[in-house]
Amino acid sequence: MKKGIKRAVVVLIVLIVIMAAVFLTVFVLAKQKKVFINKWFVNENAGIIGVDVSSYQADIDMYKLKDQNISFIFIKATEGSNTQDSRFAENWKNAKDADLLSGAYHFFSYDSEGRTQAENFINTVGPDINGRLLPVVDIEYYGDKEQNPPEKEDVIRELTTFLELVENEYGVKPLIYTRPDLYKKYLKGGFDGYPKWISSLYTPISWNYSDDWYIWQYLNRGELEGYTGGEKYIDLNILNKDKNIEDLIVDREQ
Repeated sequence: MKKGIKRAVVVLIVLIVIMAAVFLTVFVLAKQKKVFINKWFVNENAGIIGVDVSSYQADIDMYKLKDQNISFIFIKATEGSNTQDSRFAENWKNAKDADLLSGAYHFFSYDSEGRTQAENFINTVGPDINGRLLPVVDIEYYGDKEQNPPEKEDVIRELTTFLELVENEYGVKPLIYTRPDLYKKYLKGGFDGYPKWISSLYTPISWNYSDDWYIWQYLNRGELEGYTGGEKYIDLNILNKDKNIEDLIVDREQ
């Protein structure tokens, strides 16, 4: 009897060690951006799932996206001060025609003024976003910016200008999209009044971000039917279960 108990204890210890080793390996690989584990932590059947798209997805069948339980879509409108996404007008119209809840986003440039970027966005999207999702500004690194990050005071100044102009135009606070590391470097403590859309692609959002958020971009390797571009994948997002999607909809009649 005692030998049996000892053997069971040894087996249990071995199993615990193996499981710990597996977990540690997966954790390290996730931190190194070599594996995607977020789908283990996301209940896509129970959550409110959305996508974000640009010209890379080319022709998009909004109805087909809805058939795959996609509840909302963010569409790239502009980048910097002079660039407009070639598919924006088409995607913007088609999303509305399909009654798919949609919003427009701007890819923020560190190399041009916030004022001219806001003008580019407003002129492209137009004056009427009632019934759409909040306008979005996308804050991320591009080119060599991660190796040569812009100065914090410059980012804050131009981003503040952009946000104020967009808010004055539409009467709502824009949604800020960013990664946890950029949030900590540039935004934390200075933009608390703005709703957040956080991109945490390799680990669950709770592992590296503790402040308030509305949307979590959990995967940039999603595969759905309904788009024809050379880009095979599509970004997937989920609404915070403690938030209401209605809070992100522009209602100028309130």
